[in-house]
Amino acid sequence: MSGRRVFIDFGSTFTKVVAFDLERELLLGRVQSPSTVDTDVNLGLDRALDELRRTVAVDEEDIRSALACSSAAGGLRMVCVGLVPEYTTEAGRLAALGAGAKVVGAFSYEMTRSELRELEALRPDIVLLTGGTDGGNRRTILHNAERLASSGLLRNVIVAGNKSAGDELREIFADSALNVVFASNVMPEFGRLDIEPVNRVIREMFIGRITEAKGVDRARQRIGEVVMPTPSAVLAGAKVLADGTYEEAGLGPLMVVDVGGATTDVYSVAEGVPRKAGVAYVGLPEPYAKRSVEGDLGLFHNLDALMELAAREHLEFQEGESREDILRGLREVLGVPAGDVQTRDQLLLSRLAVRTAADRHVGRLECRITTNGETWVQRGKDLTELKTVLGAGGPLAFSADPLFVLKGAAGSDDPAVLKPREPRYLLDRRYILFAVGLLSLTEPEKALRIFKKYVEVLA
Repeated sequence: MSGRRVFIDFGSTFTKVVAFDLERELLLGRVQSPSTVDTDVNLGLDRALDELRRTVAVDEEDIRSALACSSAAGGLRMVCVGLVPEYTTEAGRLAALGAGAKVVGAFSYEMTRSELRELEALRPDIVLLTGGTDGGNRRTILHNAERLASSGLLRNVIVAGNKSAGDELREIFADSALNVVFASNVMPEFGRLDIEPVNRVIREMFIGRITEAKGVDRARQRIGEVVMPTPSAVLAGAKVLADGTYEEAGLGPLMVVDVGGATTDVYSVAEGVPRKAGVAYVGLPEPYAKRSVEGDLGLFHNLDALMELAAREHLEFQEGESREDILRGLREVLGVPAGDVQTRDQLLLSRLAVRTAADRHVGRLECRITTNGETWVQRGKDLTELKTVLGAGGPLAFSADPLFVLKGAAGSDDPAVLKPREPRYLLDRRYILFAVGLLSLTEPEKALRIFKKYVEVLA
């Protein structure tokens, strides 16, 4: 077998293919083709492979041994149901995002019948049911389980709550038509997260069921395997870049901003503990490797929502250019601008997406008035001292001015927003981070060394 290894990303906008030479630790080629999610993902894959073969001599053995990830058709839609919004519901949300899901709704306390109808209308691929620490409150999770079991519209449920209610929960779901999988409690003790077991179940459910529903099953017969959602691959790449391995030093704590056609995702691999003296942390401690996803900040599928945000932010486009002109122009070219006007429009919208997504990802300081005077508390991660911001995704990789766009991830006019203050800016210009993440599952040193060769330093 040759030293070549092929990696595929079935994206919602583009299908990407990357080929590495693992023996020489080189990037052989990287191509993309518009995804064909609405018809057959194999059509887009075939076009991408044909393009790759123009410069790289990949053969059928290379294709059969390929590893793939997917966010086609929007990836996993998940709803979280928990006990208290700030704790078990939030713990479920963090677990879902870390596994690559897109959280489309959250419900807390005892669900009403009308809330169940609201949940059903969201059409989730998976419902994550949490609630109660181990040995704690059982009533709410049992009530909510009965609501979910009565639904004839839901498909998959993951239960990750109070283990003391496990036997009764199994009895409740025993006669339902739902596919129910049990995992360890996401918050076994108050204030302590344990999200990796849920992450693993979500990824397994994605591989076993969701990919078939998205029409990727036919492609799986040709290639090695679809092993995880794309965001999970990117998060795996970010972790190996930050932490390094026993043999290869990493880059240290970092933030990754991945701008896509459907969402803008932000990843941070950092502790994020309070940096200022006298600041107390409130809420759940956030995971060391965290992902947030902003479904209203995509540069193609969600242009309408992004333009509405631009209007609220009073973003200044070219004089005389209407909202309809901008939307029509960028949609016609699949988000790849043609000409100076479209280039400027996309730069402004891309920076707005990056700035807004970073603002939502990082923590904030809050001033509370107590009987002893003012007290400052921190909710979320403090990333002010973080030294590396890495840009990824098509709108950044192929941007006319990626540094202008990426600088939206740092600094803030509001000192309460805990964004990086003075980071260095790196760019995944070759758009290979997903492939690095997939490779890191088996050969992390090679993955890290390859990325270091091709990452671009912007400033």
